[in-house]
Amino acid sequence: MSRFFTERYASLVPYIPGEQPQDMQYVKLNTNESPFPPSPGVVEAAAREAGNCRLYSDPESRLVSEAFAASLGLKREQVLACNGSDETLNFAFMAFGRELAFPDISYGFYPVFAELNHIPYTEIPLRKDLSLAPEDYYGLHKMIVLANPNAPTGMALKRDEIEAIVKANPDEVVLIDEAYVDFGAESAVGLIEKYDNLLIAQTFSKFRSLAGARLGFAIGDAALIRDLNTIKYATNPYNVNRMTSAAGIAALEEDAYYRANARTIQANRRFTTDALRALGFEVPESSSNFVFARRPGLSGETLYRELKKRGVLVRHFSKPRIDDYVRVTIGTREQMDIFLRETETVIKEVLV
Repeated sequence: MSRFFTERYASLVPYIPGEQPQDMQYVKLNTNESPFPPSPGVVEAAAREAGNCRLYSDPESRLVSEAFAASLGLKREQVLACNGSDETLNFAFMAFGRELAFPDISYGFYPVFAELNHIPYTEIPLRKDLSLAPEDYYGLHKMIVLANPNAPTGMALKRDEIEAIVKANPDEVVLIDEAYVDFGAESAVGLIEKYDNLLIAQTFSKFRSLAGARLGFAIGDAALIRDLNTIKYATNPYNVNRMTSAAGIAALEEDAYYRANARTIQANRRFTTDALRALGFEVPESSSNFVFARRPGLSGETLYRELKKRGVLVRHFSKPRIDDYVRVTIGTREQMDIFLRETETVIKEVLV
Protein backbone atom coordinates (compact mmCIF):
# COMPACT_ATOMS: atom_id res chain seq x y z
CA MET A 1 0.00 0.00 0.00
CA SER A 2 1.09 3.59 -0.50
CA ARG A 3 2.37 5.81 2.30
CA PHE A 4 -0.85 7.82 1.96
CA PHE A 5 -3.22 4.97 2.83
CA THR A 6 -5.08 5.79 6.05
CA GLU A 7 -4.16 3.79 9.14
CA ARG A 8 -7.86 3.24 9.73
CA TYR A 9 -7.87 0.59 7.01
CA ALA A 10 -4.25 -0.54 7.13
CA SER A 11 -5.14 -3.96 8.53
CA LEU A 12 -8.20 -4.51 6.33
CA VAL A 13 -8.13 -7.79 4.39
CA PRO A 14 -10.34 -7.30 1.31
CA TYR A 15 -12.77 -9.80 -0.13
CA ILE A 16 -11.27 -11.85 -2.96
CA PRO A 17 -13.74 -12.38 -5.82
CA GLY A 18 -13.78 -15.55 -7.87
CA GLU A 19 -11.37 -15.65 -10.77
CA GLN A 20 -12.34 -14.03 -14.05
CA PRO A 21 -9.38 -15.18 -16.17
CA GLN A 22 -8.93 -14.06 -19.76
CA ASP A 23 -6.02 -16.28 -20.81
CA MET A 24 -8.16 -19.02 -22.36
CA GLN A 25 -11.73 -20.27 -22.75
CA TYR A 26 -12.86 -22.09 -19.60
CA VAL A 27 -15.86 -24.08 -18.50
CA LYS A 28 -16.54 -21.50 -15.79
CA LEU A 29 -18.03 -23.09 -12.67
CA ASN A 30 -16.41 -20.91 -10.00
CA THR A 31 -18.58 -17.85 -9.33
CA ASN A 32 -22.16 -19.19 -9.22
CA GLU A 33 -23.30 -17.26 -12.27
CA SER A 34 -26.26 -18.54 -14.22
CA PRO A 35 -25.40 -20.60 -17.29
CA PHE A 36 -28.44 -19.09 -19.01
CA PRO A 37 -28.61 -15.64 -20.61
CA PRO A 38 -31.12 -13.01 -19.51
CA SER A 39 -34.52 -13.36 -21.14
CA PRO A 40 -34.99 -11.56 -24.49
CA GLY A 41 -37.20 -8.89 -22.94
CA VAL A 42 -34.46 -7.99 -20.46
CA VAL A 43 -31.93 -7.38 -23.21
CA GLU A 44 -34.40 -5.27 -25.17
CA ALA A 45 -35.41 -3.21 -22.12
CA ALA A 46 -31.81 -2.45 -21.17
CA ALA A 47 -30.96 -1.49 -24.77
CA ARG A 48 -33.93 0.88 -24.97
CA GLU A 49 -32.95 2.62 -21.75
CA ALA A 50 -29.32 3.03 -22.84
CA GLY A 51 -30.34 6.09 -24.85
CA ASN A 52 -31.30 7.88 -21.64
CA CYS A 53 -28.02 7.31 -19.84
CA ARG A 54 -27.06 10.99 -20.05
CA LEU A 55 -29.67 11.51 -17.30
CA TYR A 56 -29.30 10.38 -13.72
CA SER A 57 -31.32 7.36 -12.67
CA ASP A 58 -34.30 7.72 -10.35
CA PRO A 59 -32.78 7.82 -6.84
CA GLU A 60 -35.88 6.10 -5.47
CA SER A 61 -35.84 3.34 -8.12
CA ARG A 62 -39.60 3.58 -7.93
CA LEU A 63 -40.68 1.49 -10.90
CA VAL A 64 -38.44 -1.50 -10.28
CA SER A 65 -39.10 -1.32 -6.54
CA GLU A 66 -42.85 -1.29 -7.08
CA ALA A 67 -42.61 -4.24 -9.45
CA PHE A 68 -40.41 -6.21 -7.07
CA ALA A 69 -42.58 -5.46 -4.03
CA ALA A 70 -45.70 -6.48 -5.97
CA SER A 71 -44.08 -9.79 -6.92
CA LEU A 72 -43.73 -10.53 -3.19
CA GLY A 73 -47.12 -9.20 -2.15
CA LEU A 74 -45.51 -6.30 -0.30
CA LYS A 75 -45.57 -2.48 -0.45
CA ARG A 76 -42.84 -0.40 -2.04
CA GLU A 77 -42.00 1.01 1.40
CA GLN A 78 -40.93 -2.50 2.44
CA VAL A 79 -38.17 -2.87 -0.15
CA LEU A 80 -35.02 -0.98 -1.10
CA ALA A 81 -33.25 -1.38 -4.45
CA CYS A 82 -29.48 -1.66 -4.18
CA ASN A 83 -26.40 -2.09 -6.36
CA GLY A 84 -26.36 -5.85 -5.90
CA SER A 85 -27.04 -7.53 -2.57
CA ASP A 86 -23.48 -6.73 -1.46
CA GLU A 87 -24.54 -3.10 -1.17
CA THR A 88 -27.61 -4.22 0.78
CA LEU A 89 -25.34 -6.04 3.21
CA ASN A 90 -22.98 -3.10 3.62
CA PHE A 91 -25.86 -0.67 4.21
CA ALA A 92 -27.33 -3.02 6.81
CA PHE A 93 -24.03 -3.47 8.62
CA MET A 94 -23.62 0.32 8.74
CA ALA A 95 -27.18 0.91 9.91
CA PHE A 96 -27.68 -1.84 12.48
CA GLY A 97 -24.33 -3.42 13.31
CA ARG A 98 -23.24 -2.59 16.85
CA GLU A 99 -22.08 -6.19 17.34
CA LEU A 100 -22.42 -9.01 14.83
CA ALA A 101 -22.68 -12.78 14.80
CA PHE A 102 -22.48 -15.07 11.76
CA PRO A 103 -21.18 -18.57 10.98
CA ASP A 104 -17.46 -19.27 10.81
CA ILE A 105 -17.98 -20.79 7.38
CA SER A 106 -20.18 -18.59 5.22
CA TYR A 107 -20.02 -15.77 2.69
CA GLY A 108 -16.55 -14.25 2.85
CA PHE A 109 -17.80 -10.68 2.63
CA TYR A 110 -19.38 -10.74 6.12
CA PRO A 111 -16.11 -10.34 8.07
CA VAL A 112 -14.83 -7.89 5.47
CA PHE A 113 -17.85 -5.59 5.86
CA ALA A 114 -17.56 -5.92 9.63
CA GLU A 115 -13.90 -4.90 9.56
CA LEU A 116 -14.56 -2.12 7.07
CA ASN A 117 -17.17 -0.62 9.38
CA HIS A 118 -15.23 -1.33 12.59
CA ILE A 119 -17.92 -3.59 14.01
CA PRO A 120 -16.90 -6.32 16.48
CA TYR A 121 -18.11 -9.75 15.43
CA THR A 122 -18.34 -13.33 16.60
CA GLU A 123 -17.99 -16.27 14.22
CA ILE A 124 -20.08 -19.23 15.42
CA PRO A 125 -18.77 -22.64 14.32
CA LEU A 126 -20.92 -24.80 12.10
CA ARG A 127 -21.48 -28.37 13.19
CA LYS A 128 -18.98 -31.04 12.18
CA ASP A 129 -21.12 -31.88 9.15
CA LEU A 130 -21.10 -28.17 8.18
CA SER A 131 -24.78 -27.70 9.05
CA LEU A 132 -25.95 -24.75 11.10
CA ALA A 133 -27.46 -25.25 14.57
CA PRO A 134 -30.30 -22.69 14.99
CA GLU A 135 -30.10 -22.84 18.78
CA ASP A 136 -26.58 -21.39 18.62
CA TYR A 137 -28.18 -18.10 17.59
CA TYR A 138 -30.83 -17.77 20.29
CA GLY A 139 -30.63 -14.72 22.57
CA LEU A 140 -27.28 -13.43 21.37
CA HIS A 141 -28.02 -9.70 21.79
CA LYS A 142 -26.13 -9.08 18.56
CA MET A 143 -27.14 -8.48 14.96
CA ILE A 144 -27.26 -11.90 13.31
CA VAL A 145 -26.34 -12.49 9.67
CA LEU A 146 -27.16 -15.82 8.04
CA ALA A 147 -26.96 -16.88 4.41
CA ASN A 148 -29.82 -19.23 3.59
CA PRO A 149 -28.88 -21.37 1.75
CA ASN A 150 -25.43 -21.00 3.23
CA ALA A 151 -22.42 -20.40 1.05
CA PRO A 152 -20.23 -22.22 0.26
CA THR A 153 -21.95 -25.32 1.69
CA GLY A 154 -25.31 -24.94 -0.09
CA MET A 155 -27.15 -26.23 2.98
CA ALA A 156 -30.39 -24.52 4.02
CA LEU A 157 -32.48 -23.90 7.11
CA LYS A 158 -36.24 -24.32 7.07
CA ARG A 159 -38.45 -21.27 7.49
CA ASP A 160 -39.59 -22.30 10.97
CA GLU A 161 -35.92 -22.51 12.03
CA ILE A 162 -35.34 -18.99 10.73
CA GLU A 163 -38.45 -17.82 12.57
CA ALA A 164 -37.21 -19.32 15.83
CA ILE A 165 -33.97 -17.33 15.51
CA VAL A 166 -35.82 -14.10 14.72
CA LYS A 167 -38.22 -14.63 17.63
CA ALA A 168 -35.32 -15.36 20.02
CA ASN A 169 -33.61 -12.05 19.20
CA PRO A 170 -36.39 -9.41 19.37
CA ASP A 171 -34.05 -6.53 20.22
CA GLU A 172 -31.63 -7.00 17.31
CA VAL A 173 -31.91 -7.19 13.54
CA VAL A 174 -31.68 -10.66 12.02
CA LEU A 175 -30.46 -10.42 8.43
CA ILE A 176 -31.15 -13.39 6.16
CA ASP A 177 -29.13 -13.37 2.95
CA GLU A 178 -31.25 -15.19 0.38
CA ALA A 179 -28.94 -14.93 -2.62
CA TYR A 180 -29.62 -18.57 -3.56
CA VAL A 181 -33.10 -19.09 -2.16
CA ASP A 182 -34.79 -19.68 -5.53
CA PHE A 183 -32.94 -22.94 -6.15
CA GLY A 184 -34.79 -25.00 -3.55
CA ALA A 185 -34.81 -23.30 -0.14
CA GLU A 186 -37.69 -21.71 1.80
CA SER A 187 -37.79 -17.92 1.76
CA ALA A 188 -38.46 -15.99 4.97
CA VAL A 189 -40.27 -13.20 3.12
CA GLY A 190 -43.59 -14.45 4.49
CA LEU A 191 -42.41 -13.50 7.98
CA ILE A 192 -41.83 -9.82 7.19
CA GLU A 193 -45.28 -8.68 8.34
CA LYS A 194 -44.87 -10.61 11.59
CA TYR A 195 -41.44 -9.44 12.77
CA ASP A 196 -40.10 -5.88 12.65
CA ASN A 197 -36.53 -7.08 13.27
CA LEU A 198 -36.30 -9.33 10.20
CA LEU A 199 -34.35 -8.02 7.21
CA ILE A 200 -33.86 -10.06 4.03
CA ALA A 201 -31.36 -9.52 1.22
CA GLN A 202 -32.11 -10.88 -2.24
CA THR A 203 -30.30 -10.51 -5.54
CA PHE A 204 -31.01 -10.72 -9.27
CA SER A 205 -27.45 -11.98 -9.87
CA LYS A 206 -28.08 -15.72 -9.66
CA PHE A 207 -31.65 -16.81 -10.34
CA ARG A 208 -32.40 -13.91 -12.72
CA SER A 209 -29.11 -14.04 -14.69
CA LEU A 210 -28.16 -10.42 -13.96
CA ALA A 211 -24.84 -10.76 -12.13
CA GLY A 212 -23.26 -8.13 -14.39
CA ALA A 213 -26.12 -5.66 -14.00
CA ARG A 214 -25.83 -5.39 -10.19
CA LEU A 215 -29.36 -5.38 -8.75
CA GLY A 216 -30.33 -6.47 -5.27
CA PHE A 217 -33.01 -5.67 -2.71
CA ALA A 218 -33.43 -5.27 1.00
CA ILE A 219 -36.82 -6.51 2.23
CA GLY A 220 -38.18 -5.69 5.65
CA ASP A 221 -40.34 -3.56 7.90
CA ALA A 222 -40.84 -0.05 6.51
CA ALA A 223 -38.95 1.46 9.45
CA LEU A 224 -35.89 -0.68 8.68
CA ILE A 225 -36.06 0.34 5.03
CA ARG A 226 -36.18 4.03 6.02
CA ASP A 227 -33.02 3.48 8.08
CA LEU A 228 -31.28 1.91 5.10
CA ASN A 229 -32.39 4.79 2.91
CA THR A 230 -30.64 7.15 5.31
CA ILE A 231 -27.41 5.26 4.69
CA LYS A 232 -28.01 5.12 0.95
CA TYR A 233 -28.59 8.87 0.59
CA ALA A 234 -25.46 9.50 2.65
CA THR A 235 -23.31 7.38 0.37
CA ASN A 236 -24.70 6.62 -3.10
CA PRO A 237 -28.13 8.09 -3.91
CA TYR A 238 -28.13 7.07 -7.59
CA ASN A 239 -27.11 3.54 -6.73
CA VAL A 240 -29.13 1.65 -9.37
CA ASN A 241 -28.54 2.73 -12.96
CA ARG A 242 -31.21 3.20 -15.62
CA MET A 243 -30.42 0.11 -17.68
CA THR A 244 -30.35 -2.14 -14.62
CA SER A 245 -33.72 -0.84 -13.42
CA ALA A 246 -35.26 -1.48 -16.83
CA ALA A 247 -33.70 -4.94 -16.97
CA GLY A 248 -34.99 -5.74 -13.49
CA ILE A 249 -38.58 -4.84 -14.40
CA ALA A 250 -38.43 -6.98 -17.53
CA ALA A 251 -36.96 -9.91 -15.58
CA LEU A 252 -39.90 -9.79 -13.18
CA GLU A 253 -42.33 -9.72 -16.09
CA GLU A 254 -40.70 -12.79 -17.65
CA ASP A 255 -40.60 -14.79 -14.43
CA ALA A 256 -41.65 -18.07 -16.08
CA TYR A 257 -38.42 -18.13 -18.10
CA TYR A 258 -36.31 -17.96 -14.94
CA ARG A 259 -38.42 -20.50 -13.07
CA ALA A 260 -37.86 -22.96 -15.91
CA ASN A 261 -34.11 -22.31 -15.80
CA ALA A 262 -34.09 -22.89 -12.04
CA ARG A 263 -35.78 -26.26 -12.52
CA THR A 264 -33.12 -27.22 -15.05
CA ILE A 265 -30.36 -26.20 -12.65
CA GLN A 266 -31.95 -28.26 -9.88
CA ALA A 267 -32.09 -31.29 -12.16
CA ASN A 268 -28.45 -30.77 -13.17
CA ARG A 269 -27.53 -30.40 -9.49
CA ARG A 270 -29.06 -33.77 -8.65
CA PHE A 271 -27.32 -35.39 -11.62
CA THR A 272 -23.95 -33.88 -10.61
CA THR A 273 -24.37 -34.79 -6.94
CA ASP A 274 -25.15 -38.41 -7.78
CA ALA A 275 -22.24 -38.62 -10.22
CA LEU A 276 -19.75 -37.15 -7.74
CA ARG A 277 -20.88 -39.52 -5.01
CA ALA A 278 -20.39 -42.40 -7.43
CA LEU A 279 -16.81 -41.16 -7.85
CA GLY A 280 -16.24 -41.32 -4.09
CA PHE A 281 -16.97 -37.68 -3.20
CA GLU A 282 -18.73 -36.50 -0.07
CA VAL A 283 -21.38 -33.94 -1.13
CA PRO A 284 -23.73 -32.25 1.37
CA GLU A 285 -27.31 -31.79 0.18
CA SER A 286 -27.45 -28.46 -1.62
CA SER A 287 -30.41 -26.10 -2.04
CA SER A 288 -28.41 -23.65 -4.15
CA ASN A 289 -27.00 -23.44 -7.67
CA PHE A 290 -23.73 -25.07 -6.62
CA VAL A 291 -22.44 -28.13 -4.81
CA PHE A 292 -19.69 -28.42 -2.23
CA ALA A 293 -17.63 -31.57 -2.56
CA ARG A 294 -14.54 -33.35 -1.31
CA ARG A 295 -12.94 -36.71 -2.01
CA PRO A 296 -10.85 -38.49 0.63
CA GLY A 297 -7.23 -38.68 -0.46
CA LEU A 298 -7.51 -35.80 -2.93
CA SER A 299 -6.84 -32.29 -1.68
CA GLY A 300 -9.20 -29.53 -2.76
CA GLU A 301 -6.31 -27.41 -3.98
CA THR A 302 -4.95 -30.24 -6.13
CA LEU A 303 -8.34 -30.87 -7.70
CA TYR A 304 -8.82 -27.15 -8.36
CA ARG A 305 -5.40 -26.79 -10.01
CA GLU A 306 -5.66 -29.95 -12.08
CA LEU A 307 -9.11 -29.00 -13.35
CA LYS A 308 -7.89 -25.51 -14.23
CA LYS A 309 -5.11 -27.04 -16.33
CA ARG A 310 -7.83 -28.90 -18.20
CA GLY A 311 -9.95 -25.80 -18.82
CA VAL A 312 -12.46 -26.19 -15.97
CA LEU A 313 -12.70 -23.54 -13.24
CA VAL A 314 -14.09 -24.36 -9.80
CA ARG A 315 -13.68 -22.48 -6.50
CA HIS A 316 -11.28 -23.58 -3.78
CA PHE A 317 -11.12 -22.05 -0.30
CA SER A 318 -7.96 -22.33 1.79
CA LYS A 319 -9.82 -21.77 5.05
CA PRO A 320 -9.32 -24.51 7.68
CA ARG A 321 -12.10 -27.13 7.89
CA ILE A 322 -13.04 -26.67 4.22
CA ASP A 323 -9.69 -26.65 2.42
CA ASP A 324 -10.32 -30.19 1.13
CA TYR A 325 -13.51 -29.07 -0.63
CA VAL A 326 -14.21 -27.42 -3.95
CA ARG A 327 -17.36 -25.48 -4.74
CA VAL A 328 -18.79 -26.23 -8.16
CA THR A 329 -21.37 -24.01 -9.83
CA ILE A 330 -24.13 -25.94 -11.56
CA GLY A 331 -24.14 -25.11 -15.25
CA THR A 332 -25.69 -26.70 -18.31
CA ARG A 333 -25.75 -30.47 -18.64
CA GLU A 334 -22.96 -30.22 -21.23
CA GLN A 335 -20.80 -28.20 -18.80
CA MET A 336 -21.42 -30.68 -16.01
CA ASP A 337 -20.54 -33.59 -18.28
CA ILE A 338 -17.21 -31.93 -19.07
CA PHE A 339 -16.55 -31.21 -15.39
CA LEU A 340 -17.30 -34.80 -14.39
CA ARG A 341 -15.22 -36.26 -17.21
CA GLU A 342 -12.20 -34.12 -16.30
CA THR A 343 -12.68 -34.83 -12.59
CA GLU A 344 -12.61 -38.56 -13.27
CA THR A 345 -9.43 -38.07 -15.31
CA VAL A 346 -7.80 -36.19 -12.42
CA ILE A 347 -8.71 -38.98 -10.01
CA LYS A 348 -7.19 -41.62 -12.29
CA GLU A 349 -3.99 -39.63 -12.86
CA VAL A 350 -3.42 -38.24 -9.37
CA LEU A 351 -4.64 -41.09 -7.16
CA VAL A 352 -2.31 -43.80 -8.42
